[in-house]
Amino acid sequence: MSASEAVLPIRLDQGFSLDEDTAFQLGQARMDAYAFAEPFAHAVMDHFLPEAMTESLLAHFPADPKQHDKVYEKGYGGTHKRQISPYDCDAHLRAAFAFFNSAQFVRFIEGITNIEGLIPDPYFAGGGLHETSSGGLLGIHADFQVNEGLQLFRRVNVLIYLNKDWQEAYGGKLELWDKAMTHKVVEVAPVFNRCVIFNTDADSFHGHPDPLTTPAHITRKSIALYYYKAQPIQNQTGESRHTLYVARPHDDDKTKADVEKLRKKRDKRAKKQQADDQLSFFTRIKAWFK
Repeated sequence: MSASEAVLPIRLDQGFSLDEDTAFQLGQARMDAYAFAEPFAHAVMDHFLPEAMTESLLAHFPADPKQHDKVYEKGYGGTHKRQISPYDCDAHLRAAFAFFNSAQFVRFIEGITNIEGLIPDPYFAGGGLHETSSGGLLGIHADFQVNEGLQLFRRVNVLIYLNKDWQEAYGGKLELWDKAMTHKVVEVAPVFNRCVIFNTDADSFHGHPDPLTTPAHITRKSIALYYYKAQPIQNQTGESRHTLYVARPHDDDKTKADVEKLRKKRDKRAKKQQADDQLSFFTRIKAWFK
């Protein structure tokens, strides 16, 4: 499969590259289907990456234990599950994860989710490469809502599966459950180059809760990426938060005049921002009472 045939036409001739505007438009084209999917906003996309890229990610998937591996043996909370930090991997995988955290990739996620200002996690907390071996499982759950280290709200999950020749008998399907946890609505087989994106709300219940029945030498491999959003920082006092320029004592009059112009412009922007914040606040209050 060529890059142009993939969902994301990523160029591989000079690392990993993708035009930001193209990425956003490709996401927007899928936004309506994503927003109205049941049981919660999500999308399942096959042939997500160029085939050569996905093949290379699988080929570089580390078989040997790494320094910062985390192995989960928590029963329903995760069994026989290995989490691998991208920073422990080789240069090829590090470059790939740098791309997944880039504006180029994030613009696609913003387009499909209609969530602006998404922030990737440079530490890949809970994310990175995941590998579950025979008998392993991950119970139905809603993901953690706040990245405590970064103090950001988690909004979106991206899962990319790396399992070639995955058999139905192996199990391992991702299950999406309704918000009341009364029935399973969607199940997704973790097949090669399939991507699942979904909103990580407080009731986005998902998991693969039945033990894998794979042969001992076959594991369930995936890439897990999480994206966050900061809360608005209101400006109640009207104090400027823009760049502050100052003149040195020995600067000439022209320089000092330029600095004064910049100061006035800064103050003007601060007043406008305060007015916008207040309008936004009252708009939210009015909506709350409707």
